[in-house]
Amino acid sequence: MKASDPPVVVEQTYNASKEKVWNAITDRDEMIQWYFPMIPEFKAKVGFETVFTVENEGCVFPHRWKVLEAEPCIKISYTWKYDNYEGDGYVTFEIFDDDEKTRLQLTCTITEDFDDSIPEFKRESCVGGWEYFIKQSLKEYLEK
Repeated sequence: MKASDPPVVVEQTYNASKEKVWNAITDRDEMIQWYFPMIPEFKAKVGFETVFTVENEGCVFPHRWKVLEAEPCIKISYTWKYDNYEGDGYVTFEIFDDDEKTRLQLTCTITEDFDDSIPEFKRESCVGGWEYFIKQSLKEYLEK
C-alpha cells in the first residue's frame, strides 16, 4: 500500500439503526465479536490509543491505533500503523441514514508507504480484508 494509491473505500448498508452500527464499531465488547478478538480496550474518544498483536502464518503484526475523530453515530477515524514496520495510514468509518437502514462507508487512507513485499501490506490484501470485515463479518454480526 502506497501513499500515492487512492484510498480504499468499502460501503455496506445494514438493516440496523445508526446507534447499533455505532456501537458495533466503537464498543470493545462488540468489536471483538466481528473485528479483532484481541483488542484489549477501545474508547471512541479523540486521543485514545490502543495496541494489540495479530499473528498470521507466523508473522506478528503489532497494531497501534490512535483515535483522531469521534462524532457519535456519525464518524470515527483512527490511525493504523504497525510497530516495527514502516508505513502509516488511517481509517474512517462514516455512518449515514439510508431510508430505514444504515449505510457505513469505510475509507482507508495511506499517508506513508507500507512495504508491499510483505503480502499483508499489498493493496489487494487491504481491499480483501476490509471487504470481509465490512460486507461479511459486520453485516452478519449486525443482522443476526
